[in-house]
Amino acid sequence: MKPEMILFDYGQTLVNEEKFNPLKGDQALLDRAVKNPRQAGLREIQQIAGEITKNIADAFPNGGRSHQPLEITNDCFNRYLYEYLDLEFDLTPAEMEEIFWNHSASGVPTKHIEKLLAFLQQEGIRFGVVSNMMFRGETLEKKLKGLLPDFSFEFIITSSDYIFRKPHPMIFKMALHKARLEADKVWFCGDDLLGDIQSSYEAGMKPIWYSVCVDEDHPVQTNVPYEEITDWKQLIEMIQRS
Repeated sequence: MKPEMILFDYGQTLVNEEKFNPLKGDQALLDRAVKNPRQAGLREIQQIAGEITKNIADAFPNGGRSHQPLEITNDCFNRYLYEYLDLEFDLTPAEMEEIFWNHSASGVPTKHIEKLLAFLQQEGIRFGVVSNMMFRGETLEKKLKGLLPDFSFEFIITSSDYIFRKPHPMIFKMALHKARLEADKVWFCGDDLLGDIQSSYEAGMKPIWYSVCVDEDHPVQTNVPYEEITDWKQLIEMIQRS
């Protein structure tokens, strides 16, 4: 059945992001500090940031950020980090996360994603984003406007704004509520077999696994049925056949 809406993951699905480099983001912010009485440098920032990250992971039974069911916002993370180091900025929290992200993780649209989005617009098929990230939806929206300027997503849901991380069912429940659609009218595209594919199937959606950018951190199998694609033109063909 032809979908009424397609939801996309962000990283390695809509956009192929290069390897995350927090040092570049930290340096960009450190350069904007208005007070640094302890003369904190990158080494101190990374040490405290590492402690925070480890303690967050240890707080959840399965360990690791990819398995935690709830999101720790970038605002909370930064507040602890920079107040502990007595660093002060004349930037809003939104400006700080935008500067950090723009310097720590560059990316380019995945191959033929513009072609797919143009096709969806032409066919009247709605599209949105559901992504796990510490950054707010407004920051992700700006990122997408810069990378895919010809397209507007109906809504953007980030775990930072909505508490729950994929694969938790509550984030999919919110997406369906915002779409005002039954789950069987929605397809979900992502690169993570657990967070995107298995969990969207369990939420009642049709899962589409975009397997081009899979890395070693992702599970390599799942027991639920899904369609696998390696080029967005394949999804166009799939929709045309439906």
